Amino acid sequence: MFMLDKIEVYLENAIEYFSTTFMVPINWLQIVFLAAAFLVGWAVRRKMSPKLITKIDRSQLHFRIRQSLKNLVRLILPIIAVVIMGVFIQIHNNGEYEWDMHFASAITSLVAAWIVIRLAAQIIQNTFLRQIVALIAWFVAALNIIGVLDETSIALDSIGFSIGKSEITALAVIKAVFLIFALLYAALFTSTLTERRLAQVSSLTPASRVLISKIARVLLIIFALLIGVTAAGVDLSVLAVFSGALGLGIGFGLQKGVSNLFSGIMLLLDHSINPGDVIEIKDQAGADSTFGWVHHMGARYTEIVTRDNKSYLIPNEDFITQQVVNWSHGDTLVRIEVKFGVHYNSDPHKVVQVAAEAATKPERVVEEPKPVCWIIDFGNSSIDFTLRFWIKDAEKGVTNVKGQVYMALWDALKENGIQIPYPHREIYVHEVKEKRSAEAVEPEEIKKEE
Repeated sequence: MFMLDKIEVYLENAIEYFSTTFMVPINWLQIVFLAAAFLVGWAVRRKMSPKLITKIDRSQLHFRIRQSLKNLVRLILPIIAVVIMGVFIQIHNNGEYEWDMHFASAITSLVAAWIVIRLAAQIIQNTFLRQIVALIAWFVAALNIIGVLDETSIALDSIGFSIGKSEITALAVIKAVFLIFALLYAALFTSTLTERRLAQVSSLTPASRVLISKIARVLLIIFALLIGVTAAGVDLSVLAVFSGALGLGIGFGLQKGVSNLFSGIMLLLDHSINPGDVIEIKDQAGADSTFGWVHHMGARYTEIVTRDNKSYLIPNEDFITQQVVNWSHGDTLVRIEVKFGVHYNSDPHKVVQVAAEAATKPERVVEEPKPVCWIIDFGNSSIDFTLRFWIKDAEKGVTNVKGQVYMALWDALKENGIQIPYPHREIYVHEVKEKRSAEAVEPEEIKKEE
């Protein structure tokens, strides 16, 4: 009942404020000047905005800078309006006018605060998050400009509930949310800078850089949460009441996320998969496989880029629970095998020599170990061989180098008159006597004899 009375009083004060503001004739003139100032700003923005956006798009600046400049172009309208209203207010203050310009000054201050906040919010990359932060910051600034920030704080501080000896108020919750958000953003921003700095340290291995950046990110987020809750005046002992249910809910809800996080840390600790490795992993059905190189190892997933420039975001847990072929683990030297067959009229000794020499022609095939060729089977229509050679750059692709070896092998076999067989099928057509015609004649002969 007490809270309802307070809310009723606040509503009455707000209605009285707006009635005394908009029902005064002198304020009508100020509203006309404000509308004219915004109209001029709209006309200037409509005239200049297309040209400025075209110049920004044609510039060679970074995408993030160009996007920020485009956002600033939208502020042409409020900037022009603030300048016009500022000149109007300054002329009024220098003259001997008895008008009360508090309404126009308040609106001008609100618009100027919006401009400053929008300029400062450009450091936030996410568009939706940037809008939310700007609106909340402007709302707080508006309360301060109007002069009701202290009253609002007192009202929010009077709304709350008690848990044991501690009291949780609406003001404390709002402060905690803002502080946690600001500290989390600062922690993520700091971890991103740390990751970029570590990427320039050549003395560390790629796996070590990723591992350090992950640990730093987790620690910064934990510290940001603890500092934010403590700085907002919330007693951490109060949260012990909810710790059991909260921990259980987080355990079920974030089971996969935590599993992927620790799976990624395990992969980095045992150095089984590192950024830049060429790997092959099969899908859950085991039918198809993904072949590519590790481009990025995140907290939840690992990005695999294939030869056709497709990015596969594979959960880290799959690398622990499934079979993975790491083509560059320990040593980048990889053996590749191609199979072929020749006609039975061919000399197998010559085929082995010709095939081994042909495999050395592609540039990506290393000289040592040397390519080798072996007979593996006497097939139905061909003598089957396998040709094995080695490469050191599997990240550049395997199918393409196999195609080059096959092409060189084709040219070498043709040059030496060695034939590649293909299946032959013979069809025999047998002539069958027409017995039915003879059987049809016999009954007629019998009738004649009778």
